[in-house]
Amino acid sequence: MSNVFTFSIGRKLIMSLMGLFLCAFLLVHLGINLLLIFCDTTEPFNIAANFMASNVVIKVFEIGLFGGILLHIIYAVILTIKNWFARTVGYKVGNNQQTSFFSKYMVHTASIIGIFLILHLMDFYVKAKFLGGATSVTYEDGKTFHDLGALVIARFHIGWVVMVYIVALLGLGFHLIHGFQSAFQTIGLNHPVYTPIIKGLGLFYSVVVAAGFMAIPIVVYFFK
Repeated sequence: MSNVFTFSIGRKLIMSLMGLFLCAFLLVHLGINLLLIFCDTTEPFNIAANFMASNVVIKVFEIGLFGGILLHIIYAVILTIKNWFARTVGYKVGNNQQTSFFSKYMVHTASIIGIFLILHLMDFYVKAKFLGGATSVTYEDGKTFHDLGALVIARFHIGWVVMVYIVALLGLGFHLIHGFQSAFQTIGLNHPVYTPIIKGLGLFYSVVVAAGFMAIPIVVYFFK
């Protein structure tokens, strides 16, 4: 027990907790991004983005977020490699066919998300924060922000960028469908009554998050 985090179950527990933390972050990120399509100007989005970038508490969470992503990836790679070496025969399928399908392709969807995340951070976070890719805008209260909203809208007016986002977000949705319920199962919530509820909640969450994020580039491309 003293070395629980060196064993497979310990790694799965850490990966699950980090995954649930990232699920919470996705909801916050989605809520801010939806301001781009529900507001007539980019001002609300820019104010929210600036708050997220400048608030001390949020900055601490940002460090935790990047750390969580890194840990999630590292432990996922470790567990996948260990399973590949340990799997001399196929596992018996105990869950329903839908869960088995999404579980089977977790590595593939994770790879898509990982590549997309690198491109996304380079295109927006690094470019805007360190390379001067975003112009500045000053509002009536005299405050000046990076116009990240204009940068996002400009990118989503490029057809191939929109297509890449849609493919990546489909991968995210598929990854979340299994990952959500699997995380709760790993932390001990595996019960004949609660498990179907968690699976249903996970499916609902995954569809809402993936569809919500996909709606943003689509609406911007056609209507903004």
